[in-house]
Amino acid sequence: MIMNDEPVMTKFKVMIDKNKCIGARSCVNLAGLTFRMGSDGKAELIDQDGNSDEEKILAAQACPNMAIKVINTATGETVWPETRLEVKI
Repeated sequence: MIMNDEPVMTKFKVMIDKNKCIGARSCVNLAGLTFRMGSDGKAELIDQDGNSDEEKILAAQACPNMAIKVINTATGETVWPETRLEVKI
């Protein structure tokens, strides 16, 4: 996958939970036009449309502490992390 320097309109938005972020840089390495490391050593958002949706999802999935949430802007549904309901009988 080749990262393009031109922004693209995407259908997913990302949110970073700073309390969960441990500064591993996975998101920056995979989607450096969307994320950067802040002065606090934690990831911060720089541009929702900086990377493609695929790159943003990969970056979120690579986060070792699951600090990045990916949301479908059209439906409001959480795409990552996947939530599964468990029914206990």
